[in-house]
Amino acid sequence: MRNGSSRIALITGGAGFVGSNLAERLLGESDVKVRIFDNFSRRGVTNNCEYLQTLQGSRRLEIVEGDVRDAVAVKNATRDVTEIYHLAAQVAVTTSVTDPVSDFEVNLRGTLNVLEAARLSGNKPFLLFTSTNKVYGSLHGVPVAVVGSRYQAVDENFQGVNEVEALDFHSPYGCSKGAADQYVRDYARIYGLPSVVFRMSCIAGPRQMGNEDQGWVAHFLYSVLSGLPVTIYGDGFQVRDVLHVHDLVDAMLAARTASSRTRGEIYNLGGGPSRTASVIEMLRMIEHETGKALLLSRSGVRPGDQPLYISDTAKFEQATGWAASRSIEQILQDIGAFWRTNKDVIRQSALSPEPVLELVAEEVA
Repeated sequence: MRNGSSRIALITGGAGFVGSNLAERLLGESDVKVRIFDNFSRRGVTNNCEYLQTLQGSRRLEIVEGDVRDAVAVKNATRDVTEIYHLAAQVAVTTSVTDPVSDFEVNLRGTLNVLEAARLSGNKPFLLFTSTNKVYGSLHGVPVAVVGSRYQAVDENFQGVNEVEALDFHSPYGCSKGAADQYVRDYARIYGLPSVVFRMSCIAGPRQMGNEDQGWVAHFLYSVLSGLPVTIYGDGFQVRDVLHVHDLVDAMLAARTASSRTRGEIYNLGGGPSRTASVIEMLRMIEHETGKALLLSRSGVRPGDQPLYISDTAKFEQATGWAASRSIEQILQDIGAFWRTNKDVIRQSALSPEPVLELVAEEVA
């Protein structure tokens, strides 16, 4: 596939939400060939590939159907690449609880397959792995109190969770992703692979299908736009920082550009303190954005849910000069614009008669 291109980028899970946004950006760079590796198990992702094939740079796009659990297929897809963005994952805590073996096979075995393929290729490709803030567990070490419509840290100096926070894998999903990110880090130390880990908070933006396993912000917005009820788990005061997917793509490319400084490192990535919202606050923003009344129901809090998670991104900012630039308001506007041109696909792929939300920290696939 090289044909004169200086870079070949492999994106596992490349047909998904983050992967297709990353692929679009890379196809805009004239010296990059993009290889998407995806098993197409998620509803709606074929539409992302159809969209990518309409782009001007689509002649440099290769789409390979395959599964990260298939070591031979992964090895074949990795043979000649210069960079790997390993995004393929099982992302639902609920699924991991009901089927922990499959969760392990996809998230941990699949990651090990990618790492081994990269190591054995002999090319030492740059490798970025998307992990999750769920590796920090319930964050019992960050006491919170209810202030208005949100949880707030008792410590007034709290600026977010940084990378020295103790690991506390909670749920099979947290275990599989956490173990995988330790493998990714160690392959940099032991084998010299220029690998980077992003422990991500909530990612949102266009081309997010927004079902219960795939993005709470989009799920809320699509449900409200469709006149469907939204279920709030717990009191609704849970707080997350939210990062626009285009800001995340900026960060991914910044990590590669600065690989001499980022290799072997783990970074927390999210919107940071200035881009936070509680569940209730987000719903109010959506109500204001859409002009539609909310249809709400409530249920008990989910096990292991973090009442407050805000990313401290200072380490990554200092290493690369990156900074988030898009607001939550812009995130909602961009998701809304995607809805207006893709509502039929979203209704078929993401929305059910009774939408259910799980507030999962990593909402990217």
